[in-house]
Amino acid sequence: MSGVWVFNQNGVVRLVESHGGDSCQGSARRKVLVHVPTNEVVTSYDRLERILSSLGWERYYDDPDLLQFHKRSTVHLISLPKNFNKLKSMHMFDIVVKNRNMFEVRDM
Repeated sequence: MSGVWVFNQNGVVRLVESHGGDSCQGSARRKVLVHVPTNEVVTSYDRLERILSSLGWERYYDDPDLLQFHKRSTVHLISLPKNFNKLKSMHMFDIVVKNRNMFEVRDM
């Protein structure tokens, strides 16, 4: 994950990811979400939903523009774009952080 941390006017920081490759790396590599126990690359929301469900996550249907999952035992909410092709590394890292040792983000 590379980019620049930017502070907006109200003091909130966010990462603006760089999409171009640098001279050392060549072209930018695509990130993939990997389910660690099976070493499987998650290639669809259907597969991701099955894995998250087995880990105790429940699907929320409140927002038609997002795919959302909540775990009853926590305050965590995973919000993802409806279109799997718009899934970015920030979404993948959100899944990783909320499911320790179950997922990794890797360069393809």
